[in-house]
Amino acid sequence: MVKSTVENLNPTRVKLTVEVTSEELEPKIKAAYKSIAEQVQVPGFRKGKVPAAIIDQRVGREYVMQQAINDGLNDFYQQGLAEAEITPLSRPEVEIDEIPDVKTNEGTLKFSGELDVKPAIELPDYSGLEVEVETRSADDAAVQEQLDELRGRFGTLKDVDRPAAHDDFVTIDLVAKVGEEEVDTASGLSYQVGAGTMLEGIDEALEGLSAGEDATFETTLAGGDHSGETASVKVTLQAVKERELPEADDEFAQMASEFDTIEELRADLTSKAEENLVVEQGVEARDKVLEKLMELIEVPVPESVVAEQVDQHFTSQGHESGDDHDTEEHREEISKQTADAFRNELVLDEIAQKEEIGVEQSEVIEYIVSTASQYGMEPNQFAQMLDQAGQVPMIMGEVRRRKALAKVLELAVVKDTEGNTVDLTDFVTPAGDEDESGEAEATETEVAETEAPEAEAAEDTKQN
Repeated sequence: MVKSTVENLNPTRVKLTVEVTSEELEPKIKAAYKSIAEQVQVPGFRKGKVPAAIIDQRVGREYVMQQAINDGLNDFYQQGLAEAEITPLSRPEVEIDEIPDVKTNEGTLKFSGELDVKPAIELPDYSGLEVEVETRSADDAAVQEQLDELRGRFGTLKDVDRPAAHDDFVTIDLVAKVGEEEVDTASGLSYQVGAGTMLEGIDEALEGLSAGEDATFETTLAGGDHSGETASVKVTLQAVKERELPEADDEFAQMASEFDTIEELRADLTSKAEENLVVEQGVEARDKVLEKLMELIEVPVPESVVAEQVDQHFTSQGHESGDDHDTEEHREEISKQTADAFRNELVLDEIAQKEEIGVEQSEVIEYIVSTASQYGMEPNQFAQMLDQAGQVPMIMGEVRRRKALAKVLELAVVKDTEGNTVDLTDFVTPAGDEDESGEAEATETEVAETEAPEAEAAEDTKQN
């Protein structure tokens, strides 16, 4: 086994020195002779059967030694890491400090390099963290909102002879110009006023327009060859429609649900509203618990890790330094998000290890299914893509961290703004998720959006 020594340069950077004895290097030297024998041609000898002494005459013992060192360096480096018990975050520029005597093979191979490592951290006492969440209640307004949303799915659109108002459905034509150049046109588009899913400024331009009227507004184009440029857009209103909702009666309940009466449907919506409140309070509590946890511990972040992630973010998006996207402010934002994500992951990994949290195959599958829908992909297709990219271990780490955060939330004291204790048992321990001892084990099912917002890179990658 190689010998390694570690010099701590700072909390996240070390200098690793590895020493390899001549006996440990000998197998690599023999392998080098064999490799070179397959490559050289010497009259009187078959390829691969050239003796070592002849190879020394032809290419030199120094060349053999150099190839042995080059071929074995990575193996020796990995052994050095294992012997020193450090987890690398970067690969060092290795410098060869000593090599054995070329003629006698006596002495040691000694090399060193600086590398970033995971910092050692001491976990704070995270049991009983106190956080406050907004008071929420499943009142009649919340139930009515869900009922109206359900009615909206079965609603019909009818033409109306009046100016367009918020939530109306309209048919429009658009003409966009940059300066005097017409850059885009569209006709017969359907849009709901106030949806905010089209051009910035269009909602204000549409409200108050009647069929046959038009309005012009300024906006910043978000796509195409003129993305980021200011354009003048003319919108012409062709028709105004409003949604007519069905009557909330027994007939509607039978059409829209498995219930026979509107009273039964309302009771079910009330139950769902209460479940939604638990999720909303759980999400708020989870984020605040993570924030409070991170306030209790200092986690140094290697500069190289942040720099690499930031550069990867911008290059992966096809942006060049100095363009509208790659700005100093944006880089600072991504740097902060990357550093925060690194801290969160490190702390949650430590908690997962302390709590002996494992990951079941069913949990990984559940994560893949839920994530695939966010990317608009079939779960099987998404799973194959992850497997081919070697990302399954990363997914398992993500699920494990989510369970770790769920454990911290389970141990927290959560109260609402009125001082009432909030019971989040159903949020952190979904029904049916109990271990053999009967104690509920927190999983990531309900804590599906655990970590602090990952760097915007993740979102940008998703969009692209």
